[in-house]
Amino acid sequence: MAFSEEFELLLRARYPLIYIPTAEEERVEAAIAQSAKKQGNRAVYIWDFVDGYQGNPNDTGVGKRNPLQALEFLDKLPASSPAVIILRDFHRFLEDISVARKLRNLGRLLKAQPKNIVIISPQLTIPSDLSEVLTVLEFPLPNFGEIKVEIERLLGATGQSLNVKILDELARSCQGLSLERIRRVLAKAIATRGELQPDDVELVLEEKRQTIRQTQILDFYPTSAQISDIGGLDNLKDWLLRRGGAFSERARQYGLPHPRGLLLVGIQGTGKSLTAKAIAHHWHLPLLRLDVGRLFAGLVGESESRTRQMIQLAEALAPCVLWIDEIDKAFAGADGKGDAGTTSRVFGTFISWLAEKRSPVFVVATANNIQALPPEMLRKGRFDEIFFVGLPSQEERRAIFAVHLSRLRPHNLSSYDLDRLAYETPDFSGAEIEQTLIEAMHIGFSQNRDFTTDDILESASQIVPLARTAQEQIQFLQNWAAAGKARLASRQGSLSDRIQRQFQ
Repeated sequence: MAFSEEFELLLRARYPLIYIPTAEEERVEAAIAQSAKKQGNRAVYIWDFVDGYQGNPNDTGVGKRNPLQALEFLDKLPASSPAVIILRDFHRFLEDISVARKLRNLGRLLKAQPKNIVIISPQLTIPSDLSEVLTVLEFPLPNFGEIKVEIERLLGATGQSLNVKILDELARSCQGLSLERIRRVLAKAIATRGELQPDDVELVLEEKRQTIRQTQILDFYPTSAQISDIGGLDNLKDWLLRRGGAFSERARQYGLPHPRGLLLVGIQGTGKSLTAKAIAHHWHLPLLRLDVGRLFAGLVGESESRTRQMIQLAEALAPCVLWIDEIDKAFAGADGKGDAGTTSRVFGTFISWLAEKRSPVFVVATANNIQALPPEMLRKGRFDEIFFVGLPSQEERRAIFAVHLSRLRPHNLSSYDLDRLAYETPDFSGAEIEQTLIEAMHIGFSQNRDFTTDDILESASQIVPLARTAQEQIQFLQNWAAAGKARLASRQGSLSDRIQRQFQ
């Protein structure tokens, strides 16, 4: 149900006290005024702490710097006169005993009168003694259609036009911002170059970064990683490329739901985190990184509150990619033992959101230890797919060497024997191959020359790969994937053949 429909229903049902948590004060007041006009042309009174009541000349300044007097103002209004009273930032006064008592008295009184008190606040703060009398109504951020109308209005004002595809992409990138922020960032773009351009999407992403910086829960993670930077993992890359346009308005019209996310399970250093970065860059979406440790706080109930805040923030910035690295370590204690059940409650809130979310937040979670993950995390419906990322095959190792060397020595790539390097590094992960190249560069640099294939092989001979130091854990992961518990991210060779080669 749309906000206006739900708000008008509350007016007709005579809900006396309505609480709307939103920072979009101007926009929500315009929506309330429009709904009040539809409902018998109700009078609208607006109060704030500095100026008191505004709008009506007879009442201007009433209740200035006096929240209790602002509530007593209702006693002076005729009982039969329909009205909506808007109280700005009134959450700051709800802990006052006289204000709380007056609100509860009004809650009983206004049930028989066509009047409603609406508290508008940028945050949701309700004392326990008022939880039964206040009704919380969410005010959503502007949707795709509203944003598109606003952009078209600005284009009309500047005498400019954009083709439909660019207009849709710009409107989609603005989703998650308030209308005021959208106007600011588009005005900045117009002031910079005199018109809106396709690459103004970057200005919009910078505005989203500003929103993220105001919190201490999520990090806005800039990335330039591309799908081509991932060596191997062809099945996973094909899966991602097929969904490249799944966040577009055309996909919605086709009937496609928003993609939900991926769980990438596998051995450390095999490119799971790099994949999360490449997804965001390829889909032109902001990448938000969640450090789950920041969700947990010392005060009772604060961890659950932070989790809900994280969810609201991610949905506000949608469409986006939410990256949760090593989720197995974050929720290893989800059985609730030892922390009074805090981890269990945070985990419950999180997986319920994963199952029920309809917002375009694509969650990419990575895990190294599948045994530490609660079974609920693996149930169908949490993620679109679970991929297993194992140790690279010989062909994949060749591709990984090619990716790194084309970045490090693009002018001299042909001088390196990629086939030999791939053959001589069995059991090496992508991270270990990168470290091998760094060590080879140290060898060449110390001797005042460029590093060679032999330097790389010498470095590789000195590295003991994780496949040998954590053989039992990796054997378990490989067997788990071989049993069909997850989709294979790599295409080359059968998994059973690779297991035999790796653990001979």
